[in-house]
Amino acid sequence: MDIERSVRAKAKAAKDASRHLALAGTAARNRALAQMADALSRNSEQIREANRRDMEAGEAKGLPKAMLDRLLLTDARIEDMVASLHAVIDLPDPLGRVRSAWQRPNGIQISKVTVPIGAIGVIYESRPNVTVEAGSLCLKAGNAVLLRGGSEAIHSNSALAQLLAESCRAAGLPADCVQFIGVTDRAAVMAMLKMAEYLDLIVPRGGAGLIRTVAENTTIPTLKHDRGLVHIYVDASADVEMATRIVHNAKVQRPGVCNAVETLLVHKDAAPTAVPAIFAALHADSVEIRGCRRTREIAPDVKPATDEDWDAEYLDLILAVKIVDDMEEAIEHIRRYSSGLAEAIVTDHYSNAQRFLDVIDSATVYVNASTRFTDGGQFGLGAEIGISTSKLHARGPMALEELTSTKYIIRGSGQVRE
Repeated sequence: MDIERSVRAKAKAAKDASRHLALAGTAARNRALAQMADALSRNSEQIREANRRDMEAGEAKGLPKAMLDRLLLTDARIEDMVASLHAVIDLPDPLGRVRSAWQRPNGIQISKVTVPIGAIGVIYESRPNVTVEAGSLCLKAGNAVLLRGGSEAIHSNSALAQLLAESCRAAGLPADCVQFIGVTDRAAVMAMLKMAEYLDLIVPRGGAGLIRTVAENTTIPTLKHDRGLVHIYVDASADVEMATRIVHNAKVQRPGVCNAVETLLVHKDAAPTAVPAIFAALHADSVEIRGCRRTREIAPDVKPATDEDWDAEYLDLILAVKIVDDMEEAIEHIRRYSSGLAEAIVTDHYSNAQRFLDVIDSATVYVNASTRFTDGGQFGLGAEIGISTSKLHARGPMALEELTSTKYIIRGSGQVRE
């Protein structure tokens, strides 16, 4: 009960702060963001020390390398967080925009304008930078935020959230605009999911288990970030050098993130040249390859793939590879196993590229580019609060526009309905 009371108090405080924040102007919100950037720069050693405690605890628990990589805060990553705050400052204010306007025959004037959502709960795992991304984007869009990070990053998240809250106060906004639940007990998540009277939206950002828990235990509207089972299809006409570069980047550059490729599909006509070239590049970076029977005929040293591999989000230096007869087989494979986050085709054939774009139903679909670009910053949206695989309200990288709602404003001169 103590946990529930604590979470309820924080949710209520966030809701109250959201009403104040909704009336704050662009300058006030940008001033708070600038204070946040300055606070992170001035307190980088404090942040790294908190992160060291989390890293030591994670290593002692035997966390996988991919999770430790997501958890780690280096000087460069702190600088990236500072840069993302400045990028959000530079973005146009998403509030008060007139989406459409018209006048009815009776003289009533109607306009549809953007407004904040209110108080947003964000539940996430592993990556401390989410604290800054979620806090800054919610603030810019006029929303208060209640943050609950994973237990493995408790010290890092707590240090960052405290700096964000203090920055709001320094800028003349309520410190409660950024609330953080510092309890690692799972009961805190369950309590948060019951706060429908205070929270207007829940954004879960993590693995399949977290998404399922949220979906099954809340009546609060939810934008879910499902797992990232990402595919790249190398078409018969693909340039082998381009395909090698794209696949290598999508797997190796940062394998522990949701937009890294997990399954490679190769047209049978491209396989004799593309498979050896791609595998050579991957082997140089210690990627473990698990291939179908036809793949192993070309590269006998790779491990045999099982049915489970086609449905695996490895988040590691592991890649499943399947040779297909044609693009239609690749499409059917993607339709069966895709998580709906990102898919890519490498091809020199315009009609094949267009068909792939038309029929693949994922949040982001690529032609001749790495899936690693599925990111709010890379899309020029500033930071992101997550990548939605939902189809209602928001889909793909969720940045400022996706953190607003709309309301209708009607101006009359005494009209009554007949």
